[in-house]
Amino acid sequence: MQLADVRAAEAADATTISRLLAESIRGSYAEILGEIPTRRLVSAQCALPRIRAEIEIPGGAPGWLGWLVATGADGAVVGAVAGGVPVPGEGELYALAVTPGARRAGIGTALLGATTDRMRAFGADRQRVTLPAEQDPSLPFYERQGFAPIGTARLCRPL
Repeated sequence: MQLADVRAAEAADATTISRLLAESIRGSYAEILGEIPTRRLVSAQCALPRIRAEIEIPGGAPGWLGWLVATGADGAVVGAVAGGVPVPGEGELYALAVTPGARRAGIGTALLGATTDRMRAFGADRQRVTLPAEQDPSLPFYERQGFAPIGTARLCRPL
């Protein structure tokens, strides 16, 4: 699978992003967190009205930089990332998900790179991510990207 494009999310991508995030959360955390906490996480992170509103307001909320999506060669969305700079100098990743069939093909790295560029342009000199669980399956990915623990399930890296 080759990455074809990373672009700003459009209103038509909201449903796909919501489903992608829900699938990713269920697949990654159901066994770690249990059924009820996983459902709560899906409900909080994947609400379609919220994602639609967030797509429509990039730059409209303080520090919010919006959603980006990665598309495959066929134009289908295969990954999504959201982030912002809520505190001067500090970028925050709010979500990063890649479809299971497209993982380990550089898509997560491309999405992280694109949102990192946005954060740098907004003045960030470091970047944080908070993971839902200490034994998070995405931890090795973030460690390879230069993130280091700064507390329980929180990671940070200099930009």
